[in-house]
Amino acid sequence: MLTVKQIKNDEEVKVLIKTSEKQIDALAYTEHSVRHASIVSTWTGMILKETGQSAKLVRLGEIAGYLHDIGNSLARYDHAGSGAILVYNILKRLGMNYSDAAEIMMAIGNHDEINGVPVSVLSSALIIADKSDVHKSRVRHKVLDKNTNIHDRVNLAVNRSYVNVDKENLRIDTVIETDDTICSVADYFEIYHHRMIMCSKAAELMGYKYGLIINGTRLL
Repeated sequence: MLTVKQIKNDEEVKVLIKTSEKQIDALAYTEHSVRHASIVSTWTGMILKETGQSAKLVRLGEIAGYLHDIGNSLARYDHAGSGAILVYNILKRLGMNYSDAAEIMMAIGNHDEINGVPVSVLSSALIIADKSDVHKSRVRHKVLDKNTNIHDRVNLAVNRSYVNVDKENLRIDTVIETDDTICSVADYFEIYHHRMIMCSKAAELMGYKYGLIINGTRLL
């Protein structure tokens, strides 16, 4: 049974993630390296586990979360689609059955808010985990000045972010602790509006409501 640990130790995966990071760095985008992959892997698995999914689906979620941005090794444009195909072939090579590999492929192919949609429980958990990773460590140039773009400013303001599953009230929340002297809540909504809509649809597919809590105040 293939595990995320085996995925992390695979040489092809290591090369593709390193190549992805090189391209993202050249584009001056926020960090999409092993750090982001590992966090999304952990959070995807956690969401699936806390919402009562099977141990098998949790394992598939961890793998999907770790590999979801590997398409950046080819190009940032349509990285979800290209990554899905890359991942399907990697998983087949490593011995995963076609059905499970296809489930992961579909989730990765739909994780980006530009043209993706939540199409399964696995894809929904991946979407929420991915969109919840907002943090100052993701910013490459950490000097805040007049040239800092809004994406970097929002991430620089965030000291902590995590996902909380409230099984009693059937809510999945993105929880953020931010420095409001660096950016306002309005800035966050400006750049993440479409992502929050996607997360809401993803949570709904799982039978939950999506929420956003910033500095202890529920905004969604």
